[in-house]
Amino acid sequence: MAIALLPLLILGGLQAQSAFRAQDAERRSDLQLAAERTAASAKARLDSTTILLQALRPEALEVFCEPRLSDLVGRLDALDGLARLTPTGVTACASRSLSTSPPAWLANPRASPWFERLRSGESTVLARAPAAAGRAPGLIVAIRLERPMGRFDGAMVAVIPLSSLQPDMDDPALPEGSQAALTDAEGRLLTASDIDAFTLTRGEPLAGWVQRARSDASAIFEADDADGRHRVYAGAALAGRDVYALLSAPAPGLLSWARLNPVGALFMPLLAWFLAFSAVMLVSERIVIRWLNYLERVAAIYARGRFSVRPVQAMNAPAEIRVLARTLDELAESIVARDAALTTSLKEKDALMREIHHRVKNNLQIISSLLSMQQRALTDPASKAAVGDTRQRISALALIYRTLYQSDDLRYADARVFLTELVGQLVASETGRGHLITSSVEADSLVVDPDKLAPLALWLVEAVTNAQKHAFVGRGGDLKVRFFVRGETSVLEVQDDGPGVSETFRAGVGRTLMGAFAKQLRGSVEMVPAEGGGMIARMTFATPEAVAPTDPSDLGTAETARRS
Repeated sequence: MAIALLPLLILGGLQAQSAFRAQDAERRSDLQLAAERTAASAKARLDSTTILLQALRPEALEVFCEPRLSDLVGRLDALDGLARLTPTGVTACASRSLSTSPPAWLANPRASPWFERLRSGESTVLARAPAAAGRAPGLIVAIRLERPMGRFDGAMVAVIPLSSLQPDMDDPALPEGSQAALTDAEGRLLTASDIDAFTLTRGEPLAGWVQRARSDASAIFEADDADGRHRVYAGAALAGRDVYALLSAPAPGLLSWARLNPVGALFMPLLAWFLAFSAVMLVSERIVIRWLNYLERVAAIYARGRFSVRPVQAMNAPAEIRVLARTLDELAESIVARDAALTTSLKEKDALMREIHHRVKNNLQIISSLLSMQQRALTDPASKAAVGDTRQRISALALIYRTLYQSDDLRYADARVFLTELVGQLVASETGRGHLITSSVEADSLVVDPDKLAPLALWLVEAVTNAQKHAFVGRGGDLKVRFFVRGETSVLEVQDDGPGVSETFRAGVGRTLMGAFAKQLRGSVEMVPAEGGGMIARMTFATPEAVAPTDPSDLGTAETARRS
């Protein structure tokens, strides 16, 4: 939203920049006009001096030249001295301020360029009077004297202190930080309010602007002063081509537009942007955002599986929000209808699968019963034992199917529950033979796929059958079954307390089947002696992929599930 309203700020910035450029141009114009006013003020001072020199022609001075000139210098604060020069450059008379200790330019004026200019025909000449011992720098104002036929007859010279020509900096039209100076035709400073403001950083002379002033009658340029500040310079011709007025002001910086007009240039665009942003946000909150938040909460409830909630409050919202609310409502209704259909279908399939498992279990029990009848008809002990082993294997498979159709989830079975029931069933089958066999099962909970449970069950049948044949025959005993889940591997052990396996014992079909079932589980089988006598049949195999058990607290814990 803030980005969308940025054009307001950009427009305000462009307007501020345009205003800044206009104000900058106005500043430059004010600086130029101030330079012209400074030049006019100084020129009036010089014109009055020129008129005074014209009034003091030789015929007016007569024999009292020096006293009259000294009296004028004493009465006029703007004069440092007056003198009358002959055509050859000799001082005919001078005020006491000049005659007492004549300056170098007055002792030999013929060597000065300004005197030569007078001799060549110029009527008025201005030149710098260098500072000397006991004398402040001044400005020489000289006029040409002529005889009646126009022949050069010397000059009248006046010396004006440069301090009296110092430009007035109290002009309210001047920009803040302005400085003023007078220069000669070469761009050399005659006087300045701040010399550093007219000393350029790169050592560039000021003569270049004088050339522009001569051609344009004014000049404006920019440069860096001695302190590295960027400044704007404006000048104007003061008197012919000899003296020029030069004003300087700090150039506007990058953010000076804000200082020129902070309210109109900076705060007004920001205020307009803030008001527009606030109005848009308020309207959006009342019309759009709060309804979107409401629909978001409804969608979150749907994500948790609760589709009974309906976005009825959105019926008071704008048309677009109402359309979205109706879409959510229709979506919830379609999900509820589809879930109901899927639930019904799953229940039907679950019932069918349970019926199939039940029938498979019954068929396996029928087969076991037929084998039992056949076993009773046999007289050969080896044949009877072989048929009995087959019956036990079939009973183990039947137990798997019974466990499945009796469990809450047909797809998985808990190994701990299954192994406990299977051991009880195997031990119970031997109770009728008169020898007492006690058993205990210690198993971890592991909920696995039935495909992984079948080889596990068949291996246990073979291990328990071997113990019954070789360890408990004719004597009974104690049978211990342990099942541990140890991370990526699991261990199933069957321990008896019989005499153990002699060195002459040869593995039969049972041991072969145990190895085959272990390979199906990517495991191995070993037979190791037990402490205190007996034998341990151990299968170590890769832990089948497990799901969350019916009782998650039992996962990874070992406890005795059943003793019989």
